[in-house]
Amino acid sequence: MYLTDTHQQVRDMARQFSQDVICPAAEALDRDERFPEEIYRQMGVLGLFGIGVPEEFGGPGFDTLSYALVMEELSRGYSSVADQCGLVELVSTLLVRHGTAGQRQRWLGPIMSAQARAAYCITEPEAGTDVSGIRTTATKNGDGWVLNGGKIWIHNAPVADVGFVLARTDKDAGHRGMSIFIVDLNCEGVERGPKEHKMGQRASQVGALTFTNVALSADALLGEEGRGFHMMMSVLDKGRVGIAALAVGIGQAGLEAALDYAQQRKQFGSKIAEFQGVQWMLADMAKDIEAARLLVHSAAVAIDEGRDATKACSMAKCFAGDMAVARTADAIQVFGGSGYIRGFEVERLYRDAKITQIYEGTNQIQRMIIARELVKHGART
Repeated sequence: MYLTDTHQQVRDMARQFSQDVICPAAEALDRDERFPEEIYRQMGVLGLFGIGVPEEFGGPGFDTLSYALVMEELSRGYSSVADQCGLVELVSTLLVRHGTAGQRQRWLGPIMSAQARAAYCITEPEAGTDVSGIRTTATKNGDGWVLNGGKIWIHNAPVADVGFVLARTDKDAGHRGMSIFIVDLNCEGVERGPKEHKMGQRASQVGALTFTNVALSADALLGEEGRGFHMMMSVLDKGRVGIAALAVGIGQAGLEAALDYAQQRKQFGSKIAEFQGVQWMLADMAKDIEAARLLVHSAAVAIDEGRDATKACSMAKCFAGDMAVARTADAIQVFGGSGYIRGFEVERLYRDAKITQIYEGTNQIQRMIIARELVKHGART
């Protein structure tokens, strides 16, 4: 077994929390589209935020594989909750790698302890997959900056305290003309749009942010001016591992629900688990989930060992996202008509799975990345 004692302890802790706290609340959170306030605070106390933050900065200092294990277990309970863990991991990684001592002191501790909620603000109407289309600008004003523009579909926008905002600081410099700013979202000039009503992961709040002449001090700039795009790209591999692990958790929850139902439901005098057609669906679910899990773990280990992990992370994210959608559909099929009814877990899982093919780079983009890496480096690993 390649998991160390520490990996297993971290996984078991997250699994227990998911079973005891997240699972019982999932249906109500989905129905009410409510931010998981109480669960969020408990995750901060347990240290489930900022898993990879080194001990010297107040984090537990766990590796990427530990992060993937936690994301899967939390997602088995409810992927909207796991999504919060993933979001904090991204912004805390940015702060650790690129933040000043003052920025880390102000934001890192509160974000990891759930005292402050963060938003990762990139997407715009003309800039989704194509980040070069960003139109939000930050212009120098004395020692500081003035921020103008807008973002859409931003996770946590309705409830966040701080946003990590990608803005254009040089309109003529392409990717080298973007910078990241740490923005207090409660300051003057920031306006929040209404909460979007989504197909799945409904407890994960998504909305728009508008910035109108928002005055930023010089220390709002994260890292170097003009390095925002590169900084953002530097955390994408880890982000894709997180989403892939989240997709595995959704698939695992679907398999467990389908297997339990198949062993109870009777038709023609027999449990449906005895029917070959159902058995084959369960078998396909199990093998694809395990394959996705191994891809996720392989990608995480590649990051931890300092190897080029781009292809591995894209493969894991693409395969796991497609798997989650296909295999939760199978879970619904096992349930039959019941699986199509609100209130049954598999119906929610199917809705929650779809976004894993879209965010953190669509699966079409992942295929392009994989092909590019193959052309560049060849087919051998």
